[in-house]
Amino acid sequence: MTPSRQTAAAVLRRSRQRDGFAPELIDDASAGLSPQDRRFVVQLVMGVIRRKATLDALVAPFLTRPFADLHPDTLDLLRLGVFQLVFLTQVPRHSAVDETVELAPPVVKKFVNAILRKVSDAVTDESVGEMGPAAVPVNDGFRRLARPLLPDPRRDLAVYLSAAFSWPGWLADRWLHRHGPDECVRLGFWFNAPPPLWIRVNTTKLTRVEYLKKLFAANIPAEPGEHPQAVKLTDGARIPDLPGFAAGEFAVQDHSSMLVASALAPRPGWQVLDLCSAPGGKTTHLAELMHHSGRIVACDIVAKRLDSVADLCRRMGVRIVHPQLLADGIDAPAGPFDAALVDVPCSNTGVLGRRPEVRWRLQPNEFEHLIRLQKSLLTTALSRVKPGGVVVYSTCSIDPDENGGVVRAVLNEVKGVTLEGEHTAIPGRPSDGGYWARLRK
Repeated sequence: MTPSRQTAAAVLRRSRQRDGFAPELIDDASAGLSPQDRRFVVQLVMGVIRRKATLDALVAPFLTRPFADLHPDTLDLLRLGVFQLVFLTQVPRHSAVDETVELAPPVVKKFVNAILRKVSDAVTDESVGEMGPAAVPVNDGFRRLARPLLPDPRRDLAVYLSAAFSWPGWLADRWLHRHGPDECVRLGFWFNAPPPLWIRVNTTKLTRVEYLKKLFAANIPAEPGEHPQAVKLTDGARIPDLPGFAAGEFAVQDHSSMLVASALAPRPGWQVLDLCSAPGGKTTHLAELMHHSGRIVACDIVAKRLDSVADLCRRMGVRIVHPQLLADGIDAPAGPFDAALVDVPCSNTGVLGRRPEVRWRLQPNEFEHLIRLQKSLLTTALSRVKPGGVVVYSTCSIDPDENGGVVRAVLNEVKGVTLEGEHTAIPGRPSDGGYWARLRK
């Protein structure tokens, strides 16, 4: 029994019980593992959560009882084994089956073994060029199955997309209507691939070129991004082990998120309101753009999340941020401020690869509540800036109702505000999806 598979099974159990999000749970559980084992745990856990619906669709034809009759731990093991068989071609099939069976309690070992061997027999090593009931999407292509195990896309494309790319059915319907078949397939491949790791170089301490030289000296492959502070790491790495971590020479932040503080373009000496600041990536970016001159009031409604902002500020050497705990978003400090950033709670549909649990926890009826909250927070931010002040509204969503829809609704309701610009980041071009709009009062 390998420690990496055992750890992965334990993390999957905790994730299922909503004991936290996968990245944090992996960090907690894999502290004593070798770097190689830890990478395998990340691959297994994130992959199983992302591809849960696909894995279930591949298992279902071989079951003689409903999914509801299976113990959740047994179902986790089946998914863990099938993920290795279908998506990890570097893992020998006998290892994927035998090592997973070893994790099972004696009472279900034969059952788990039988199902995994049937799935193994149904998976070929051949590729096919298009969607079909015997074609499962892997990496950037399709792997042929020896028999049809998935829905037929010619009969119901949304049902196929849901099973093959592992989305809830309602989301497949929503995206098919909004984006069309070709873009849904592209999004499916992007959101099921391990996302690249982006970091933002703290250019108040060193230049991006200087930091890239440090990475190359440490044999860590990396390349610059379009944003002047962005660096993409092309291989997995443990964040605290990267050069300059303790010295605050970088922060982990996706490329699309770096665009948000830059859109606000705060000047040194400004008074800035960061209305939804946790976990602090955009907050510290604002401070860097202000050259640590001025004042940023960083707000949140959860004390623990606000602590993460303070922790990041300490590591990054930021001293102009003043955390403030709110009862709710509308009791923000009065100001007036020169500018405000309102990075609102949202559906997270632009970051489903990085936050895989979101696709299973998000419900379609949440959009109405989220949009009301987003409009309220944007309206509050506008009320806190002085005449001539700037507000940037941002999300990590690709749903237009949460993005331009919210901004235009507020523009219709609040007089004396103009839209100066907006940008939609498309998932995979080159990073996560998201949106920002810059408004002036």
